Amino acid sequence: MQGSNLDLTPIWISLKTASITIVITFILGLLTAWWIYSRKSEALKMIFDGIFTLPMVLPPTVAGFFLLMIFGVNQPIGKFFMNVFGVRIAFSFSATVIAAVVISFPLMYRNSRGAFEQVDTDLVYAARTLGMSEWNIFLKVLIPNALPGIISGGVLAFARGLGEFGATAMLAGNIIGKTRTLPVAVYSEVMSGDMESAAFYVWVIIGICFIAVILLNLYQLYVRKKRSF
Repeated sequence: MQGSNLDLTPIWISLKTASITIVITFILGLLTAWWIYSRKSEALKMIFDGIFTLPMVLPPTVAGFFLLMIFGVNQPIGKFFMNVFGVRIAFSFSATVIAAVVISFPLMYRNSRGAFEQVDTDLVYAARTLGMSEWNIFLKVLIPNALPGIISGGVLAFARGLGEFGATAMLAGNIIGKTRTLPVAVYSEVMSGDMESAAFYVWVIIGICFIAVILLNLYQLYVRKKRSF
């Protein structure tokens, strides 16, 4: 690895992708988890839960294939964005965000839903008895009591979005300075035989994810200490 020749753009692209992704994923995952939690029909819950969880259990390349079939330049939705807005989604930076959102969404959704289900139902019933709307119950009862689980889901979703490779490679490709994220850069450098550069990118990913997990552990420790008083 020649220090002056090392491409640092994958770090910026990955951090930018993960930052945008976690905002989208956090909001969508939280609202979706609340919507599923609020449903009365168990059959409906199981069906939609399977749909929302599917990206987590499918190989990322399979998810990327379906995304390419949706947003590809020759596909109806891809053509629509190109013809109406002049925006090409496939093989653009937007594609890295879309791929990361799809793959990281199930982690945020499932952690949030699990956290909601751990909230004492008596609190919810009491809030309804007091005349609170479902939206206020969501904001003032469910979220505060489920916050540790929600934060955990957010951190895991961030790390998953940062490390996404398969779907990103399929939908966004490997364009230097545009769609080459850290995981894609690792693969590219290994394929080209530059193991030193690949190792550098690997350690950057490990460092960022490790810091995220440490911060999560510190937060959970803070919550446990606060609840013990």
